[in-house]
Amino acid sequence: MNSIEAARIDFRPVTEDDYPLLESWLNAPHWREWWGEPETELGYIRDMVEGRDTTRPFLFLLDNEPAGYIQVWTIADHLKEPWLSEAPWMSRVPAESVGVDIGIGEAAKLSRGLGSAVVRLFAERLGAEGHETILIDPDATNLRAIRAYEKAGFRKQIVSRESSGDSETLIMKFARSGVQDESRGQND
Repeated sequence: MNSIEAARIDFRPVTEDDYPLLESWLNAPHWREWWGEPETELGYIRDMVEGRDTTRPFLFLLDNEPAGYIQVWTIADHLKEPWLSEAPWMSRVPAESVGVDIGIGEAAKLSRGLGSAVVRLFAERLGAEGHETILIDPDATNLRAIRAYEKAGFRKQIVSRESSGDSETLIMKFARSGVQDESRGQND
């Protein structure tokens, strides 16, 4: 599964019927390592589905079967507290930027090229919708994710020390084919 064909991947909005599946994924060890408390995260997703949050949540499908979760959010909608204190890097990127978050459903599908293929296709679709700056913000120690995002066409932009302690976040920008990367290796 090292090279996943885009034709095998699709996206559909999350619905209330997906909550049990998402809850099972959020409780898996490979999710708990990088995502927040499962009940809290599922609450955020409910807020999105029910229109209380502007983030757009999707399941991504592989061969028409749910294989993971992906969401897109707008920086401008988060340029307020508590977001700015928790993620100060947001004030250093264009407000019209969008951020992407992704999680592979089952651990058995990790390190097989699925994440790279999905995030690249999703970013390309966001670009086709008119979004010029597409970002992803992995923890700087999440090397598996960073490699996947680089493979998908994201390039390092900023390393930001988060307010929550010793963690650092790596901000990566999607570099469309043929577009010059503007990475400057900035640090907070």
